[in-house]
Amino acid sequence: MSDLPKLDGPRIEPEDGKVEKLVILCHGYGSNGDDLIGLVPHIKPFLKNTAFVSPNAPDPLRGLANGYQWFPLQTLSREERLVGTIAAAPTLHNFIDQELERYGLEDKDLVLIGFSQGTMMSLHVGLRRPSAIAGIVGFSGAMALSENWKDEITSKPPVVLIHGESDNVVPVELMHQAFIALQEIDVDVDNHVTPGLMHSISPDGLHKAVEFLSKL
Repeated sequence: MSDLPKLDGPRIEPEDGKVEKLVILCHGYGSNGDDLIGLVPHIKPFLKNTAFVSPNAPDPLRGLANGYQWFPLQTLSREERLVGTIAAAPTLHNFIDQELERYGLEDKDLVLIGFSQGTMMSLHVGLRRPSAIAGIVGFSGAMALSENWKDEITSKPPVVLIHGESDNVVPVELMHQAFIALQEIDVDVDNHVTPGLMHSISPDGLHKAVEFLSKL
């Protein structure tokens, strides 16, 4: 895996240096690690001895300064999402492995938080880890579903899906589709829809995420 892209981005570690848990935040299309790292002050009080890292996705976007993508995304079609997540998955898997090794942790000590395209990546990779991670928080995202996707699942961490009812980028119907799919494979999944919200994270959605994380 040495030829895979090397990811990096902002990180926040415990003040005393003792790391017992890891949260990796995966940003959306055209954004960067500095975006989602902004969630940490809201989450950190509920997750003690936790390191947070928000890597830039592997592909810089041409014409957009400091913008990155996990994979090209134009139509949001099922095929485009599937091809893209499959192509980018080894890079995220590799980054997770490196970060767990950095802190001497295991999959069970890891939470993935994604937004939009980052949620697509978090759900795809999080359900295919060697063993179950602690949980997945998916904001404003969707799942990439192949014909035989159920046969690819190797672990079933708890998941919460959070979405805006009026999302004009990733329609809320795609969240409902993901929710039903996760129920079908007996994943412990919850969801929250914010009325009137477009493609963003609202205070009530963030509260739902914190509530989920505090129970892990």
